[in-house]
Amino acid sequence: MIRIKGSVLKARLALVDQLAPDGDRERVLAGLPKQDRETLRSLLPSTWYPFELGRRLDEAIVAKIGGGRADFFEKIGEASAQENLTGVHRKFLVQGDPQSFLAQAPMVYSFYYDQGRREYEKTGPSEAVLTTFDAEVFSEADCATVVGWHRRALEMCGARKPVVVEEECRARGGRVCRYRLSWD
Repeated sequence: MIRIKGSVLKARLALVDQLAPDGDRERVLAGLPKQDRETLRSLLPSTWYPFELGRRLDEAIVAKIGGGRADFFEKIGEASAQENLTGVHRKFLVQGDPQSFLAQAPMVYSFYYDQGRREYEKTGPSEAVLTTFDAEVFSEADCATVVGWHRRALEMCGARKPVVVEEECRARGGRVCRYRLSWD
């Protein structure tokens, strides 16, 4: 069973608080099973949690405050990057050098997921490809959060107009999840 770090889940809940500070966290949590609610109320950033807990939380967030829009998952990813890369994982940012930041993708991946791997390939001065292999569990929603996370992370490194496109997705029948990243 694949697991994700509590810091990822905490970032999701921080987004709920940011976007809808009038008690929507409880409304989101109310749509989850009791065990999920209890776990999410006592998260530890460095502890591993089931990937499926994150999937259920993402679905509840989108259903309750995202209007059911799939692109809302990208906002969740952006918020996660903002939360984690200004906090516990700020050492990964490389100001003014997005390629050096992206070169750390294999290590960064291992901080967020406990199975599978991500490879980095520089394809130009301001372009790269990240490919995720061997993740046992995957979803279109999680891939959309990866898109948003990397777009925001590139901005935080100083990249202008970053674009992240998922070219292949296991959740849509692909062999791997492959992301092409580019910026000005």
